[in-house]
Amino acid sequence: MIAHVVLFRPKPELSSDERRSLVNAFKRAVHDIPGVRAVRAGRRVTHGAGYEQTMPDTGEYLIVIDFDDVDGLQAYLRHPAHEALGARFNQSLGSAFIYDFEVGSVEDLRT
Repeated sequence: MIAHVVLFRPKPELSSDERRSLVNAFKRAVHDIPGVRAVRAGRRVTHGAGYEQTMPDTGEYLIVIDFDDVDGLQAYLRHPAHEALGARFNQSLGSAFIYDFEVGSVEDLRT
């Protein structure tokens, strides 16, 4: 499985309408594009752990989109609905990290 992981912080001056447009573009993309297996989204939680002090303050939100394989991810990235999402995302973005991971079990970790 491939996990497309997006950590991001919207621009602080983003209006409520612009935020809704971003969310709507995301919903359209993950529902309209074949190959999306699962989607998880969340907001950062802080609770006083030591590592919180050393991490860059880049990710207020997390989105993880799962695909069966790299071909599914690449089809998603090339789809017109993703292009529309990407344009909206780039206009809304304060900061972000975006990574793709091959996901399996702990036994699959390679040293």
